[in-house]
Amino acid sequence: MATATRMLMTVGGAATARCPPAAAAPAPPPAPPCALSSASPSSFRSLVVVLRRQQSCSPFSAEVWSRGGEGRVLVGSLPIPRRTTHLAVAAAAVAEAEVDEEEEDAAPQQPTPSSKPKTGKAALPLKRDRSRSKRFLEIQKLRENKKEYDLPTAITLLKKMTSTKFVESAEAHFRLNIDPKYNDQQLRATVNLPKGTGQTVKVAVLTQGEKVDEAKNAGADIVGGEDLIQQIKGGFMEFDKLIASPDMMPKVASLGKILGPRGLMPNPKAGTVATDIPQAIQEFKKGKVEYRVDKTGIVHIPFGKADFPDEDLLVNLAAAIKSVETNKPSGAKGVYWKSAHICSSMGPSIRLNIREMLDYKLPVS
Repeated sequence: MATATRMLMTVGGAATARCPPAAAAPAPPPAPPCALSSASPSSFRSLVVVLRRQQSCSPFSAEVWSRGGEGRVLVGSLPIPRRTTHLAVAAAAVAEAEVDEEEEDAAPQQPTPSSKPKTGKAALPLKRDRSRSKRFLEIQKLRENKKEYDLPTAITLLKKMTSTKFVESAEAHFRLNIDPKYNDQQLRATVNLPKGTGQTVKVAVLTQGEKVDEAKNAGADIVGGEDLIQQIKGGFMEFDKLIASPDMMPKVASLGKILGPRGLMPNPKAGTVATDIPQAIQEFKKGKVEYRVDKTGIVHIPFGKADFPDEDLLVNLAAAIKSVETNKPSGAKGVYWKSAHICSSMGPSIRLNIREMLDYKLPVS
């Protein structure tokens, strides 16, 4: 405030010295310096520069007013020539800004209301963890969040994280650098898990003629022809895999709307359309798994049960990795493997080191 007051007085004095008033009209007496400097900053709530022409005199005068609680009070007046009027206006603007800053600093700061500290799941930093169960949050502490593990260590962690009352499945999830909306980047294939899946697979066979007896002898659970097609149209779906001989495919085409959404439609790429029916049955009974990439470029493959020995899970997982690598689409460009994780059905994921995963070799027994 004092700085702006001195500036205004200096501007008025300098302007008066350069442009003395005309002889015919004597200039009004300048206000004493103490009239501005002695005023307290709190009294200058608003500074107004009033430029007026005094009677017929050429110079202007700047009057500084205070808008206080007692009304408008004239604090001081300085003579200012016409040519330096803008300097006085600038000085008054600086004084106005300084008064506003002093009032803001003097105003008491209102304390912010103290929020109640969050407890329990609401205090967790990650939003996704707030909807997790206590069991999941506890077993999640067994592994580091962003650490990449080798295959043996990851399998050991997976078995430690199974804490449900039922036997969980072991699953592998591979994110690949492919876009399945392009024909040359689609991935659909099968893999034979040497140690099986740990599940009992119920196989149904659609065939006719002599192959009906072959399918029954090979261990098929359900065998039929047109009669089985009519049963499926009526809602019969008590099987896990449906195998068809090539001569039955024209008749099976009418089941597309029923079997397609369930993933049960026979397909040569999935190995469910075969001329050698007994061999196809044995492969699915022993642990043949079909997989395909989803629309986000991720492949999901179950490779056993959590109660399998570590060696069996390693063998099955290595077979799944090799199959995905072997069936790489021709249109895949750049880095094929983006990330790889394994987990149990109800457990957190474990990130794998991709380079060690691809170079891993099973121990020779």
